[in-house]
Amino acid sequence: MLTGAPGHDIVEKNRRDLCHGTDPVPQGGAPLNKNLLRSILLIITYSVVLVLVLVKIDLIWAVAAQILGALKPLFLGFAIAFVLNRPCTFFFRLYHGGLAGRKLDRFSRPLAVLSAYVALVVVVTALFSFVLPQVADSIRLFVSSLSGYMANLQALADEVFALFDREGVDFSSLNEYLRRVLEGVLNTATNAASHVLVITSGVISMGVTLVLAIVFSVYMLSGREKLLSQCRRVMRAYLPGSWADRVQSVVQLSADTFTNFVSGQLTEACILGVLCALGMLFIQSDYAALVGVIVGTTALIPVMGAYIGAVLPAFLLLMVDPWRALAFLVFLGILQQIEGNVIYPRVVGTSIGLPGIWVLAAVTVGGGLFGLLGVLLSVPVASVLYTLLRRDVGRRLSTRQEEAPILEDTEEL
Repeated sequence: MLTGAPGHDIVEKNRRDLCHGTDPVPQGGAPLNKNLLRSILLIITYSVVLVLVLVKIDLIWAVAAQILGALKPLFLGFAIAFVLNRPCTFFFRLYHGGLAGRKLDRFSRPLAVLSAYVALVVVVTALFSFVLPQVADSIRLFVSSLSGYMANLQALADEVFALFDREGVDFSSLNEYLRRVLEGVLNTATNAASHVLVITSGVISMGVTLVLAIVFSVYMLSGREKLLSQCRRVMRAYLPGSWADRVQSVVQLSADTFTNFVSGQLTEACILGVLCALGMLFIQSDYAALVGVIVGTTALIPVMGAYIGAVLPAFLLLMVDPWRALAFLVFLGILQQIEGNVIYPRVVGTSIGLPGIWVLAAVTVGGGLFGLLGVLLSVPVASVLYTLLRRDVGRRLSTRQEEAPILEDTEEL
């Protein structure tokens, strides 16, 4: 073999380059780029994984559902801890302020967790012991008087249609439909306790899940500072410094937004429901508890909850007496204005900072995609995205050294 041949020179050079750790030279003479080779391998790997996912999509969904089912106690425990976080923080500040500088101060956090759970048990017990029986009695009374109410509604409708020389509407089918629905609701509420006492595998599984969720929530609440510190250390260890700061900022913003939204909605619903029930004692005392529960429950739904909470009781009272229905609508309108402009800002504080048009858009899109859960969670999610977008727009304009009026406009985005 000729030692001076070009092929022999390339082979020798590649051997020397491999020994010294440099890029080899292919037969064409052009050196290989490691970044290009790495990119090609990543593209091939991504393509193979994507094909496998598309081919085995059913199996992947089944495995994912099984994993999520196994993690259900953890998710439920996180939800309980999230709801009880603000009461637990309140009790911790109360105990810590009273026991500061004493040996018993180390029990401030356990006492706060215990107090938060005691408050939760008291609220749930009061709900099932006092509120729900009153609601059941109201529904039972309404069902027994439904025939007379429908006769009143039929007579009112005939008079209205007669004024416009139109043919009346027959409400007999509506009478049977409402009777079936209300009897079903009443039977479900009455037999709920007996159904819970039936020992089945589903009930046992639900009980185990609830117990594990409570245990997880207790650990999360009692070790809150330690868990947060560990999460920060993990982010600092595996993420670049700038990305860790961004992730921490987004998580903090999301936690504050969801906390303010959940506490605000629950407080508003309780205040509005109680005040509405008290007012109904002077309008139609028989249905005070039922109307208060309807108004308070629908107040949890953003935007549309106020209208639903007004229409349902008004229709109920319309069958009893049209003037009482009108009095209820006037009373509820005044109550909502007082609650929204006076009580809510003082008790809850500022809102989550999302303009009305974006609230309506978020509720519409969230409800269309994910149903009732989307309606309830769309507003805080949209608020987080809106705040991040506003910050990014302000940062980009500030880096371009725009004029001050433009920067002020971005604050109102």
